[in-house]
Amino acid sequence: MAKQLGAKPRIGLLGTGPWAARTHAPALAGHPGVEFSGVWGRRPEAAAELAVASGTRAYEDVDALFDASDAVALALPPDVQAPLAVRAAAAGCHVLLDKPVATTVALAREVTEAVEAAGVASVVFCTLRFAEPTARWIDEQAAAGGWFLGEAHWLGSLYGPGSTSAYAASPWRREKGGLWDVGPHVLSVYLPVLGDVTEITAAPGPDDTHHLVLRHGSGASSTATLTLSAPPEAAEAALTLHGTRGRAEMPRWDGAVGAFGAAVDALVTAARTGTPHPCDARFGLRLTEILTEAERRAARG
Repeated sequence: MAKQLGAKPRIGLLGTGPWAARTHAPALAGHPGVEFSGVWGRRPEAAAELAVASGTRAYEDVDALFDASDAVALALPPDVQAPLAVRAAAAGCHVLLDKPVATTVALAREVTEAVEAAGVASVVFCTLRFAEPTARWIDEQAAAGGWFLGEAHWLGSLYGPGSTSAYAASPWRREKGGLWDVGPHVLSVYLPVLGDVTEITAAPGPDDTHHLVLRHGSGASSTATLTLSAPPEAAEAALTLHGTRGRAEMPRWDGAVGAFGAAVDALVTAARTGTPHPCDARFGLRLTEILTEAERRAARG
């Protein structure tokens, strides 16, 4: 049974890596409306260090953290995240998931089914849907309609020459590349504005690069070039829509901590009202379905 939220919901954190330490923990520690109930990690020493830095406590037993929390945020590799999200939901905890929810449809479906069976709220943290400039822009473009074409380039330099990014040590990013790491960001914009994906064409490019051509339920089409291996000089994240009102370029956004705070608010609202958020576990499942099909088609050449 889903936990009822008090005046100040208790939210725990699963994960201790760079993303957890730089985004999730600061947002939870600094959020005036929630109690940061604790940290669990696969490395107890890292959990203890992050807990001290965040003014909370570390848990060596993840089930104990579930007991002490009304909700949990997960900052873990996707296929580690999924089974723990299932356990959290079964314990009645509302779940704030990271993207992608999982890298297999079966695992993503398990998360969705567990959330729905337990009646807990879920939100998938797609940064662009919660960062104030981009979230407002997406809502405006979805309401305006009339779009004919979308063009996106998300050229990360995580594995580019000279990269010193802490995220470069992530095994799942190294294995799955830009399609799975930054592809959810692009899809999180396209789906609410252009409609669900109905057809996919995909082709591999250099290194981990993927080129996608998508057909949407609205009749519009879109393209996306995704990579984590661009030279630093070529790095960019840009998305442009073309339609009856001309061109609309997605605005820049500043960091992820504020966006994650907005995602926390969205989860609390969904838990209190019982109204699913548009970026819930079912949306996360759909992202995994689309990316799985794109990966399959690219592999076929």
